[in-house]
Amino acid sequence: MSTEPEPTEKTEPGTRGAAPEPEGPGGAPGEAANGGAASGGGGEAGVTGGPGDDTDASGRDSVAESGDTGAGGSAGAGESADGDSAGGGESGAAGEGISDAPGGGAEPEADAGVDADGAAKAQLSEAEAELAAQRLERERIARRKAEKQQPVESGAKLSGKAADLLAAVRAVESGAKPAAAVFSEPEPPRRPAQEPVRPRPVSAQTTGAGGAVGVAGSVDGPAPETVEAVQRVLADGGAPTALAPQVAAALGAGADEELRADPWQLLRVTGVRPEQADGFARELLGAECAPDDERRGRAVTVWLLEQAALAGHTALEMPALTAALAQRGVPDADAAVQSTIAEAEALVFQDALDPAAPEPAEDDEEGAERPVRILVGLERYALAEESLADGLARLINSVPKEDGSAEDWERAAASAEGSAAELIRASAAGGLVLHTGGQASLTEPAALLTAARGLGLRAWAATHSPLGRDRFSALLQDDRQDGTAGSVPSDGTAHEQPRTRPVATVAGLLSGAEGPGRDGDGAFDLDLLVVLDAPQLDVETAALLVESMPDGARLVLGGDPAVLWSAGPGRVFADLLAARICPQVASRRPDPGPLGELVSGIGIGELNQVEAPGKEVVIVPVRDAGEAVHRTVQLVADSVPRALGVPAEDTQVITPGHGGAAGTRALNAALKERLNPGPGRFGGFDPGDRVAYSPAPGRTLPGAVVGADADGLHLTCAGEPVVVPKERVEQSVRHGWALTAHQAVGCRWPAVVAVLPGDATQALSRPWVYTAFGRADRHLSVVQGAEQALPRAVAEIPAKPRTTRLPVLLRTQAPASG
Repeated sequence: MSTEPEPTEKTEPGTRGAAPEPEGPGGAPGEAANGGAASGGGGEAGVTGGPGDDTDASGRDSVAESGDTGAGGSAGAGESADGDSAGGGESGAAGEGISDAPGGGAEPEADAGVDADGAAKAQLSEAEAELAAQRLERERIARRKAEKQQPVESGAKLSGKAADLLAAVRAVESGAKPAAAVFSEPEPPRRPAQEPVRPRPVSAQTTGAGGAVGVAGSVDGPAPETVEAVQRVLADGGAPTALAPQVAAALGAGADEELRADPWQLLRVTGVRPEQADGFARELLGAECAPDDERRGRAVTVWLLEQAALAGHTALEMPALTAALAQRGVPDADAAVQSTIAEAEALVFQDALDPAAPEPAEDDEEGAERPVRILVGLERYALAEESLADGLARLINSVPKEDGSAEDWERAAASAEGSAAELIRASAAGGLVLHTGGQASLTEPAALLTAARGLGLRAWAATHSPLGRDRFSALLQDDRQDGTAGSVPSDGTAHEQPRTRPVATVAGLLSGAEGPGRDGDGAFDLDLLVVLDAPQLDVETAALLVESMPDGARLVLGGDPAVLWSAGPGRVFADLLAARICPQVASRRPDPGPLGELVSGIGIGELNQVEAPGKEVVIVPVRDAGEAVHRTVQLVADSVPRALGVPAEDTQVITPGHGGAAGTRALNAALKERLNPGPGRFGGFDPGDRVAYSPAPGRTLPGAVVGADADGLHLTCAGEPVVVPKERVEQSVRHGWALTAHQAVGCRWPAVVAVLPGDATQALSRPWVYTAFGRADRHLSVVQGAEQALPRAVAEIPAKPRTTRLPVLLRTQAPASG
């Protein structure tokens, strides 16, 4: 593994490192790259290994040609290959390192070196300084006039509370501002959102002919008269009328009357916070508005449970909920919870901490009670978990169909190797099997699918993303029943062959747009279903899948337990592994090469040095977020294509969040300017732009812009056409050169640039690093500005805990298999 000085600017002979130093106040270059404080042989963070790389006199970069750093040669996190300190903290200038222009400062005429006519020159400098000031003022006035002549966006004329409310809603919908993480660990003040798409109280989900990709048709919204009536109520309360469609969709028919009777129902709109709903209620109710209003207590309780779902919880323990209510100014938190339960807006549960403990005897004089925990949750997630537990118990306890004799299954297992044989045997005998492993282990469920279809079973596989579907299709052996053969090209342009394979996406399978279809009872028309990327299943999706399984069918859930959990609430795969209620097969097939070695170490909490003779892993130390953006653009547009032959369209940038100086928005803006500059005439997009399309919460589909017309924005995602209506573009389409790790999960690319800016270190965790680094097939560049936060995250920060009821429900439904 090596460090990567960048080559875009020309490097004078004798200098080391290819990125220019920030220039001084007078426009003079800063110190050379090797002029900083020298470091000793230590400082190792464990990410690097092998010789570092320099830029030679011709400006060739280190990805193409290895250099020498002297003894040791390894650069630790936060340390350059020369031993220079990479610097900590964030530069005040967000754009530093992107532009080659000199920094601001005194005019050249005011520089040092005044000669004998110094007084005259000083006087001349003062005059020129005055002229420069006047010139700047004229430019400022001209800009203000130009801005006034530009068209005003919807809601731009609002001011005060209404403008703040509209801005908050739009910020959350567009990803510019994360939803409040009420029940997560302490975060940095401006932590970027980790989850680009989360389940929202108000959402419009469509699945068209594109199935998993989804051709987004027009969404039937609320009736126009309902929207108009809601607009009048919003105007009376000083809220922006632009929120009327969301309010009407959330509250349904009679939304205006319901909102006027209970102004805190405004919290049903994503992005609205309790303090904003309080202001709206004061305008409508006047003196009747009070902090102890029952309506306020119920609305804030439901809002907190929704926020908990965004953080992955399916329910909250009562003490956590009442404490959060007290923080939101609810005087009697217990009464607020009881009122919410009485109105059936939430459900309460008493789960035994130890279900195996005996019930206390009725005549127990000491009044001993079995310890329980009291949970409160929204009905939709409670019912989903209970339905999921019932369905899993049905699969476990039902006898699999006698498809193929025992001898046939054993013969198929004997022809397989290692863990694949174990997986085939376990699937032959049980209705539910769990399979764990990394990318290389996908050959094992592929062997199972091929063997099952060879025995005459209607066997299918389902993946999280279309990219994953096509990659898994390429692993399957020739299927004579379907008459298909061949592999999927890396550019994903030809999808006719793999689409005839027995592989679908989870979304396409559930919608019926992909897969075997359903039988007369509404169940999947299959005998065996292998679900890959199982850690990405939230409780609602998992419940729908299990409910759709016919009696006697076999279900195999497979995936890598070390990746990030689902975007939606729950941790289904982790809960099932912990419950041990069915056979589990752990793959013994390691991921190959330096990348496999690096990612495998991260999975067990170790950031190891790896030898990368083929430049499989490169470390690029940066001082601040501005330089991180600059280096990232160089890598994607220049270094990786030239040195490794991987084109820019096959290189994916991954960063912790959307916000910040090196979040997805800043990176996408810089990458668009370099790779596909344009005016953004189609809602900010131009033909050829890479995009991330979110047809539904929790799903992100990489694609590209084709064009736009009256129907909407035309995309191509995984080789299929997608039309996004104009009204949905802002909330469901973003530029996609840079993604978050949650958006990238389930996909892999030939090259990945993982950006770790210093202002996002608290967003790092072992699952995040594992997921981001594991998206690379051939090459990984790490733009390292996190310094020691990276090895600390890998060693010390596991996945955030989630409160769920599934483990308790599973223990009561099915005994542990040991």
